[in-house]
Amino acid sequence: MAKNTAELMEALTLLAKEKGMSEDTLIEKIQAALVIAIKKDYPKSENIKFDIDVAKGKFDVSILKNVVGEVEDPANEISLEEARTISKRLGLGDICPIKLDTKHFGRIAAQTAKQVIKQGIKEVEREQLVAQWGDLQNKAISAEVKKIETGTLNALVSVNGTEVLLFRSDQIPGEELHEGDIVKVYVSGVSSADRRPTLRVSRVHRDLIRRLFELEVPEIADGTVEIKSVSREPGSRSKIAVMSTNENVDPLGACIGPQRSRITKVCEELRGEKIDVVLYSDDPKEFIKQSLKPANVISVDIPDEEIKACSVVVPDNQLSLAIGNKGQNAKLAVRLTGYKIDIKPESGFFEG
Repeated sequence: MAKNTAELMEALTLLAKEKGMSEDTLIEKIQAALVIAIKKDYPKSENIKFDIDVAKGKFDVSILKNVVGEVEDPANEISLEEARTISKRLGLGDICPIKLDTKHFGRIAAQTAKQVIKQGIKEVEREQLVAQWGDLQNKAISAEVKKIETGTLNALVSVNGTEVLLFRSDQIPGEELHEGDIVKVYVSGVSSADRRPTLRVSRVHRDLIRRLFELEVPEIADGTVEIKSVSREPGSRSKIAVMSTNENVDPLGACIGPQRSRITKVCEELRGEKIDVVLYSDDPKEFIKQSLKPANVISVDIPDEEIKACSVVVPDNQLSLAIGNKGQNAKLAVRLTGYKIDIKPESGFFEG
């Protein structure tokens, strides 16, 4: 085990240099692993001391025991007579270090140490990624497509000079990316689900819509117009609810732009995804009416606002429009408002 441990520490030292880990951080992770390993053979020992020399790839481990006249807790106490065989300078009340031979840790303990250290390094890598990309998290940034993986269709994209995987599941359904394409991606954070922590980027995240409008609409960027809610069916259709903090600024007009220039740019970036911009209202009934646009709503009944469910009546000829293709308009309205919506025709009878 002593040989294995030296080799392990040598390998970890090289890895630490490669990943930019500090020596103190490496020692901290090794100690955490060794505590678990030692506890397997010495489960009742409360105090463990480490003397680690990373440069030499060696370490000394000791269990600390109190020197007492009468031993009641053998795992943490040692008699004066026995302590004197270790050091004649020890007296009652002193702490006696009992060095452990690493070969006694055993194969299972060694494996445990390796696994914990490996996990510790993953955590450090994740922390480093968070520190590196913290300013970009939850933002939309440009990425260049470098390569498309055959089979998986995952895309390798360059984000500020760093190559990151844009998984197929994070690409807009139906879109075909090609090498050299410049696309906007949403930085959703750092993921450790893979073998090692990676930056997670997405083109299907609903907040990509929010960030794209912030980039295109100055009134949103400066806070005059607020996006209160977003719902999205990536590649098909989205809805955003907006309001203005300035009565002289029309939030819908600001988002749509002159000759629909602003909303068109957002739609083009999303490969033609349709976007409905609706007015937000603090009045739930009015907000629900707006959320079902382009359909007109006659009335909204909310029996109990705490339950967040409502019944909506629309003109007979607007029923299909309110529900939408495969129920899409209604589903987007539900996600936008947070209310369960039951849509009924004015006549009380469903068409067809």
